[in-house]
Amino acid sequence: MAETLFFNALREATDEEMARDKTVFVLGEDVGHYGGSYKVTKDLCKKYGDLRVLDTPIAENSFTGIAVGAAMTGLRPIIEGMNMGFLLLAFNQISNNAGMLRYTSGGNFKIPMVIRGPGGVGRQLGAEHSQRLEAYFQAVPGLKIVACSTPYNAKGLLKSAIRDDNPVLFFEHVLLYNLKENLPDHEYLVPLDRAEVVRSGKDVTILTYSRMRHHAMQAVKQMEKKGYDPEVIDLISLKPLDMETIGASVRKTHRVIIVEECMRTGGIGAELVARINEQLFDELDAPVVRLSSQDIPTPYNGTLENLTIVQPQQITEAVEKMMALQI
Repeated sequence: MAETLFFNALREATDEEMARDKTVFVLGEDVGHYGGSYKVTKDLCKKYGDLRVLDTPIAENSFTGIAVGAAMTGLRPIIEGMNMGFLLLAFNQISNNAGMLRYTSGGNFKIPMVIRGPGGVGRQLGAEHSQRLEAYFQAVPGLKIVACSTPYNAKGLLKSAIRDDNPVLFFEHVLLYNLKENLPDHEYLVPLDRAEVVRSGKDVTILTYSRMRHHAMQAVKQMEKKGYDPEVIDLISLKPLDMETIGASVRKTHRVIIVEECMRTGGIGAELVARINEQLFDELDAPVVRLSSQDIPTPYNGTLENLTIVQPQQITEAVEKMMALQI
C-alpha cells in the first residue's frame, strides 16, 4: 500500500493505461508540457511524446470532435477539460456525435473515449467555473456518467473508463485533488455501473456522490453520537444508476435522503426520487428527502457560496427530522 494523492491516482491510471495500450492518448488544453491545470498529466508528455499527450488550442468543440473521430478509427482518446464547465462548448460533439454514433452507425463504430476533468463548487471560483454538468448530460442517450470521490475509486474507475467501448463522462471534484489514501500496489479496476455502500446502517439510506460523500460522512459522526444508524451509499455511477444496490438498502431502512451538489431542479436527485417512487414506493415509510444546491449561479463571495451547497449540519438535521416521523 502506498499513500497517494487524488490527482496522482488519476495520473497513475492514465500512465498505466497508456503503457498497456498504445491506442490510448490524451488531448486538451495545457495537458502536455504544462502537465495539466491540476497536474494529472504531469511529465506524461516527456514519457510518451507530443502526439500521445496532445496540447490543443482553446477550442473545446474542435478537439472534442477530433477525439470522436479518433475513437471511430480505433484510438482511445482521453479528453481533459481544464474545467468541465468549458465542455458546454462541445455539447453537440458529446451528445450528437459521441453519444449517438454507435447507434446511428448500426454498431459499425465504437466510441471508446473518456471525457474527464474538474468540476463542482470550489472555493470562490465564480459561477462559470463552479458548474455541475451531470444534470446537463444525464438525458443524453449513449453516455455513461461516473463521479469519483476517493483516490481509490478515482484510479480504478478511470482505468475501467479507458477500457470501455462507450463514451464515459468522468467527473472529478476540484476540491478533492489533494485528498490522500493508501492504494494497493497491484492493479485493480472499479466497475463503472456499481454504487458503493460506504457505511452499513439500518435507520435511513443516504444516497450521495462526489464531494458530498465526505460531507455525509462528517454528518454521520454527529448522527452516531445521537444514536442514529444511517447507511451511506456513494452512487459513483450516475448513468446508469445502480438500482439493485439502492433497492437493497431501501428495503432495509425504508427511508431515503439524497445529498447532492447538483442543482435541485432537474438534478440527479430528481431522477433518483422518480426511480425510487416508481420502483420502491411500497418500501418507503416516509417521503424521499432531497438536499441539493440552490438553483442560482454560484456566488463568488465565500459565505454566500457555502450557503448554496449542502453542509454536514443540514444532513444531520434532515435525518433527525425524518426519524421523528417514524410510523
